[in-house]
Amino acid sequence: MENLNADQRFEQLGLSLPPAPAPLGVYKPYLIDGKYLYLSGHGPVQDDKSLIIGRIGEEFDQEQGKLAAQQVGLTMLSTIKTNLGSLSAVKRVIKVLGMVNCTADFERHPFIINGCSELFAQVWGEENGIGVRSAVGMGSLPDNIPVEVEALFELV
Repeated sequence: MENLNADQRFEQLGLSLPPAPAPLGVYKPYLIDGKYLYLSGHGPVQDDKSLIIGRIGEEFDQEQGKLAAQQVGLTMLSTIKTNLGSLSAVKRVIKVLGMVNCTADFERHPFIINGCSELFAQVWGEENGIGVRSAVGMGSLPDNIPVEVEALFELV
C-alpha cells in the first residue's frame, strides 16, 4: 500500500463512509485556513445516518468503544471526501483531540481513540497519518455519543 494514494488506501480497507453530517448547531463542520483543514468535533455517524449512542463502561466495553472511535474517523473522512473531493487533498494529520464519554473509573481513553488514529494511519500512512494527540475522558457528550473527535490536517 506504499505507492497508493489516500483514496486508494481507503478502498483497500473495504470500509464504507457514512453520509457527511450536517451541522446541528451554529458552527461549520470544517474550515480551511491557508494550507490547514480544521474539522469540528464529529460523532459516530452510521451508514443510515443514525448515531451510535451509549457510554463506555456502561453500555459499551473498551473494544466497542474503539469501534465507535473508528466510526467517528470514518465520519470525518466522509466530511473530507464530500467537501474536498478526495482524501488525497490531505497531506498529513497534525493534531487529533479525542473525547471519550465514559464512567468515572474508566482509564483507557487512549485505547479508545486508537480506533480513529489507526484508521488515519492506514489511510495516510504512518508517516503522515499519525500526528500529535490528546485523549481525554468526559462526564458526558452530546446526545450521549460514546466518542467525539476533532482534528487539524495539513492540505497538499
